[in-house]
Amino acid sequence: MDYSSEKKQAGENCVVCGQEKVAGIHLYTSFICTECEKTMIHTETSDPNYKFFVHQLRKVTKPEIYS
Repeated sequence: MDYSSEKKQAGENCVVCGQEKVAGIHLYTSFICTECEKTMIHTETSDPNYKFFVHQLRKVTKPEIYS
């Protein structure tokens, strides 16, 4: 029996769009999906979406150091 087709890849919630995605990058402890990353990179500062991205990226916080 082939179980590989039944396996679902575990995704993570993107801090920008809030959707569960498999591919992306990690910024500290937050995940940004590939689609949002590409869109943000190509967004001009005059674009209305720029403020949205800045707002969403404020959710990214530097992790605490636990000792």
